[in-house]
Amino acid sequence: MKGILAEIRRRNITGLQWIASEAWATAKSLWDKFGDLLTGTLGFAIRRADVIPGLKQHLTSLRPSHIHESAFLAEYWEELFNCRLNGSVNSHSHGGDNYQDRLPCKGTEDLNDVYSPYADVTQLRVSYNVYKAVYLVAHALQDMSNCIVGQGPFLNGTCADPHKFKPWQLIYYMKHANFSAVGAKVSFDQNGDPIAYYDLLNWQRRPDGSLHLVKVGFYDASLPAERSLVINGSVIQWPDGKQGFRSVCSESCPPGSRIARRKGEPICCFDCVTCAEGEVSNRTDSLECIRCSEDTWPNENRELCIPKTIEFLSYHDLMGIVLCVVSVLGACMSLSILAIFFTCKDTPLVRANNMELSFLLLVFLAVCFLVGLLFIGEPSDWLCRIRYPAFGISFALCISCLLAKTAVVLMAFKSTLPGSNAMKWFGPNQQRTSALLGTSVQVIISLIWLLTSPPHANSNTNYHSATIIIECVPGSEVGFWCVLGYIGILACMCFLMAFLARKLPDNFNEAKFITFSMLIFFAVWITFIPVYVSSAGKYTVAVHIFAILASAFGLLFCIFAPKCYIIILKPEKNSKKNIMKR
Repeated sequence: MKGILAEIRRRNITGLQWIASEAWATAKSLWDKFGDLLTGTLGFAIRRADVIPGLKQHLTSLRPSHIHESAFLAEYWEELFNCRLNGSVNSHSHGGDNYQDRLPCKGTEDLNDVYSPYADVTQLRVSYNVYKAVYLVAHALQDMSNCIVGQGPFLNGTCADPHKFKPWQLIYYMKHANFSAVGAKVSFDQNGDPIAYYDLLNWQRRPDGSLHLVKVGFYDASLPAERSLVINGSVIQWPDGKQGFRSVCSESCPPGSRIARRKGEPICCFDCVTCAEGEVSNRTDSLECIRCSEDTWPNENRELCIPKTIEFLSYHDLMGIVLCVVSVLGACMSLSILAIFFTCKDTPLVRANNMELSFLLLVFLAVCFLVGLLFIGEPSDWLCRIRYPAFGISFALCISCLLAKTAVVLMAFKSTLPGSNAMKWFGPNQQRTSALLGTSVQVIISLIWLLTSPPHANSNTNYHSATIIIECVPGSEVGFWCVLGYIGILACMCFLMAFLARKLPDNFNEAKFITFSMLIFFAVWITFIPVYVSSAGKYTVAVHIFAILASAFGLLFCIFAPKCYIIILKPEKNSKKNIMKR
């Protein structure tokens, strides 16, 4: 190590952060010559004992009378006090002086008066291990002596003889020893290895230039992995007053991302890749992301799976509230007009415009408005099975009534021709029957649809991954478009008949209003188809309700608004004489 430090100094390399191994983490001998290079060194050292009772007193009690017992002690004494003992076998000097020129030792020298590493008990590390080793053997022998024959740990419950034992027998007791030495617990793992414990030391320079080994942390293998290494960074002295070095190639990957190794680079070099859509990671430096379940989705940081947003057209949504109010308002208006017509049922205007079919049409229009409410709220299987047939049948009833009213206009005109008895074959009973027959086809289509592949509720996660759209799916697309197509066929027939009757005498001008109402009906539903196909979620339902309400209001206003105007605001025109003039 001295050779390496000397070469670094020769090359004038400074500012290095040294990490010392246990072999030289406490080697103070390096400080005197290379202290300027080693300031701030960090290293792991054997655990230090604060004190070993009696050791300091024992070491400093050495006297010249005891020295001759050991050639090492004689040489140590002569070098420490720079003198020569009588009868010493030492013949050389570690310093530059001549050993023979030294003065004889006086015999009054005292180890307490001088500093020497020999008597330094501030860093009791290896000495502490020796101390624990001696006590370990002592405890093992004690446990061996306390063994009861028949309950021993060896074959057939035998015990080892403390006066004549095998090495493996002593090792057994050593492995199972458990005691405390100077406040520290001594034990071994299942392999017979001691529990690792190291002090983390920092080499700091005192104001007088001397070395101060400061404990700035420790490693204790007996603690959980996340708490086994403890470092107090606030007391660390870094080289040249610098801040702590970051010995990493890549920063840690935060939760919400995963590690992607860089090919051909060390394992500590990696990129942080954000978790893919639908995946999360809740740990730092996660190697992989975890996919969320079907009903959950990552939060914004992709570190936690949260429940997906449930979407459907609710009564609590502003859009749902508006559509609900408009539906109820439309039904109320239809019933209000029905009440007006019923009150004025004996007036010429009401009687001249096929009173019974008008009453039925107003009732069915009220039903159409209320059908829109079936499309609001959380879909369920039974609600989906009611929703579509109710929509198809209610509109089939309305258009069938209009078709019957238009037929009445044509038949009434033909009955005015000489020799015609058309109205005889298209009386009130035939009119009601035609309306029911027109609706029965829609009923049959709906029943076949419900029996073969009925509509049902479905949780759709394909449109938006973070949202579960609860929607009604038709089950059979053919069934849905057959229902819608049949309404279109009835509307086309009604439009053609009303168009043919539009130029009849003014006494029967209701055909003009039916023609205009059918034009509005076509405009609404032709616009509905592309919008319905291109929208998703609750907006699809809203488009459907809007089409229902718009077409129903179109029929209501075009056919009944002119009559209500005359009945309420121009009652003088509601007379047989006035109608006959028209």
